[in-house]
Amino acid sequence: MGLGAARKTALVTGAAGFLGSHLVDRLLDEGYEVVGIDNLMTGDLGNLERAGRDSHFHFQMGDVREPIHVYAELVFNFACPASPVHYQSDPYATLTTSVMGALRLVEMARGRRCTIVHASTSEVYGDPTVHPQPESYWGNVNPIGERSCYDEGKRCAETLLNDARRAWGVDVRIARIFNTYGPRMAFDDGRVVSNFIVQALRGKPLTLFGDGKQTRSFCFVKDLIEGILALARSGPLESPVNLGNPEEFTIRELAEEVLRLLGSDLEIIHAPLPADDPRQRKPDITRARELLGFSPRVALRDGLRATVTDFQARLAERGPKGR
Repeated sequence: MGLGAARKTALVTGAAGFLGSHLVDRLLDEGYEVVGIDNLMTGDLGNLERAGRDSHFHFQMGDVREPIHVYAELVFNFACPASPVHYQSDPYATLTTSVMGALRLVEMARGRRCTIVHASTSEVYGDPTVHPQPESYWGNVNPIGERSCYDEGKRCAETLLNDARRAWGVDVRIARIFNTYGPRMAFDDGRVVSNFIVQALRGKPLTLFGDGKQTRSFCFVKDLIEGILALARSGPLESPVNLGNPEEFTIRELAEEVLRLLGSDLEIIHAPLPADDPRQRKPDITRARELLGFSPRVALRDGLRATVTDFQARLAERGPKGR
């Protein structure tokens, strides 16, 4: 197992989600006993098909806003809708999942030898006025906008977890996760990678919001999960760590790359830019490189190719009605 004779237990909240399910698989590969919790608000049990065949995986239907009765040496908090379509559909649930979920984990961890790895987000930087974004940047966030339920919920969770570290010595590590993509992304999550791939596979024009000159930095899910595990293995940290790929692309460049991969000449059309949509997004990963040895390896074209293959297979399973 590589972990000694006894298996350690890891708890993953949001286990049926895109990132959570990949993390579950990786932890099982590492030899952990894994408990996964999800209320399936946005998660999909199909993402846990591989994990479900492993006797060391245990799924619990549950909500992190309720008391958690699981003991684990290692806790990964990935419970929260993470795409604009999903988190804006029920903003109250989004904000309370971030804040109450962090509170429940602190209650569980107080007085125990337990490490919490919390999935925060690059959205805490808002529409940044500093580029690229280092962890020392406090952000430019609209506290009452349509995205605030997610942005401010994640910011508040960071505050709560850091206060628990200072007040009670809770071992908390916070990852500020930048745009991540890969197999198992939901078709309807509104993220730009999944939007473009689904539109292209269905033979529809690709929709660019705004002029397409806004930028993002795309990290393949495999690289991101390795960063999360490196953070879990590190010593205690007093401040968040950015995890993402610092290679920056415009949204138009992404659209063109998807079309190239598919050999398609579909039209690219424009739509109004959503409110508070960041114009630039690129992580400064200096701390992650120095503290964790984190360095993304998967190039955008290679990651997109794997993602397209996964989307093609899942759309084919749905058949004509699902398309």
